[in-house]
Amino acid sequence: MAGLADKFAVNLKNERLRKKLSQEALASKAGLSVSYISMLERGQRTPPLDTLESLAKALSVSATSLLS
Repeated sequence: MAGLADKFAVNLKNERLRKKLSQEALASKAGLSVSYISMLERGQRTPPLDTLESLAKALSVSATSLLS
C-alpha cells in the first residue's frame, strides 16, 4: 500500500496532466519553482501545508483531493 507522500506525488502529477498544465505553468500559478514541482511529483519532497494549499488553488481542486 502506498504511503500518503506517494499518493500525493501521483495525484499532483495526474491532476496537473488532467488540467493540461506543464510543470512550468503550475509552478508559475502556485508561486513555486519548476524544480520543486518536479521533486514533488517524483516523491523526493513533501510539501508543508501552505504549499499544499497553494498547489490545490493553482489546480482548482481541494487540498484533500491531492492526498486521497
